[in-house]
Amino acid sequence: MRNTALVRLIAKPAFLAGLLSDRSLTKKAYLNALASALEYGARVLVGFLVTPLLVAGLGEYYFGTWQILNRLVGYLSPASGRSSMALKWTLAQQQDSTDYDHKRRYVGSTIAVWLIFMPFVAVLGGVLAWFAPYWLRAPAQSFLYVRAATGILVANLAMMSLSEMPQSVLEGENLGYKRIGLTVALVFVGGGLTWLSLYVGLGIAGVAMAALATSLLTGLLFLRIVRVYVPWFGVARPSFQATRQFLGLSWWFVGWNLVMNLMVSMDVVVLGLLKSVESVTGYSLSKYAPEMLISVVAIMVFGSAPGLGGIIGSGNLAKAARIRGELMALTWLIVTVLGTTVLLCNRAFVALWVGAQYYVGTEATLLIVLMVTQFVFIRNDANVIDLTLRLSRKVLLGLLSVALSLLAAAILVEYLRLGIVGLCLGIVAGRLLLSLGYPLLVGRSLDVRFSTQLRGALRPAFVTLALYSVAARTDRLWSGHPGIIGGGWIGFALSVALTGGLALLLAFYGGLSREQRGNIVKRVRMAVAG
Repeated sequence: MRNTALVRLIAKPAFLAGLLSDRSLTKKAYLNALASALEYGARVLVGFLVTPLLVAGLGEYYFGTWQILNRLVGYLSPASGRSSMALKWTLAQQQDSTDYDHKRRYVGSTIAVWLIFMPFVAVLGGVLAWFAPYWLRAPAQSFLYVRAATGILVANLAMMSLSEMPQSVLEGENLGYKRIGLTVALVFVGGGLTWLSLYVGLGIAGVAMAALATSLLTGLLFLRIVRVYVPWFGVARPSFQATRQFLGLSWWFVGWNLVMNLMVSMDVVVLGLLKSVESVTGYSLSKYAPEMLISVVAIMVFGSAPGLGGIIGSGNLAKAARIRGELMALTWLIVTVLGTTVLLCNRAFVALWVGAQYYVGTEATLLIVLMVTQFVFIRNDANVIDLTLRLSRKVLLGLLSVALSLLAAAILVEYLRLGIVGLCLGIVAGRLLLSLGYPLLVGRSLDVRFSTQLRGALRPAFVTLALYSVAARTDRLWSGHPGIIGGGWIGFALSVALTGGLALLLAFYGGLSREQRGNIVKRVRMAVAG
């Protein structure tokens, strides 16, 4: 009887559709993640090769200046309107719609909003370019170069805002994997242009020109890809009402983009302005490996986001909550394993890469890894909230959190003279508001109680803190032992593999329940089979 009932259940169209839908979404998420992983791997490799050239070619002061200028220009990105983000998540919610004319009007609204915001970018960019040399205490003979680099970076920002539009269409339709392999070549082209600018001796202005040229090529490539794989793609003249609605949604994405830029880059700016530009160099180089945690998890989450958006748009909240839970469990596993590995091996990595003098110390590295870990989970839930298109509370909480982080970090760095340690402590403290607030917002949208989320997080959090503590206490012994590192990159690579494998075993069996382990294994098998 039970077997007969099971056969009948499996034979039902709804069951088959659900199963096929799960497999299809898993396959697309896997392919999206694969495309992003290849692109990110290329960026890591290019960054690994180019960064020492930047340090040597620009010098300690101008390398720090380059880092700060990128962050300052990033603060202007909200002034571009961020209409491409509104386009992406709107299309993600309406993947099943066949009203192609309506979608083309969305594209038209995106371009209209971009044009509305461009004068703000030009004015603010001009102000930033003029005052940047004073804020960075640049030598008088370098004012022109600093202003030229800033102006080129502002032009690059404007171009990126437009070139992201076809990419948003592709990703909103859950077809981001169609770019697979092609954008990897552009990453190497960008690295080659950066090297060429340094070789010719163009300084930070030349490096900025290389970034602008890469953005232009990327936009043209995505425009070609989207024309091939999205048959409906085009631009239709939007109505005034449609543009107004899109502008209203874009405003909240503008606010969130401001929050994200402040969260991602305020550490470098605060440290550079309140301590010294030179201190930014050591901090940025020591943070290079921990920051990979953000990108690795983003690859997985962004690959799954369009499919999850379609589920939320269909109203299947139970399924959306289950997938979100699986994403958070997998996120925790990746972050814990990589964070532990970084804590054990970052001292040796920095020493081999650019020199031991740039390592900021075990205590500071531990706080950097904790800060990055906290940010990864905040960003995960922020992406889920984006898919609901209910951004107001998320943005307001984010702005309040950023203000608290800036205030705390400024006090600890400027008045208590705690340097990098104070910077990280202040940022982590200010972000606690989001660590609690965003799960509450997600729970309300997906009908998941906060107490349920809290109980599920206790065991993984304990395991993470335990592994991080042990790694921080033993990093000096691990990194300095000649039998482990072997004095070169080959020995270092073996150490990373050994550390990562051990951390994976401890985290997988120590921090996850049997059901969570089963879900992760099932998803991996489905992705491989796909």
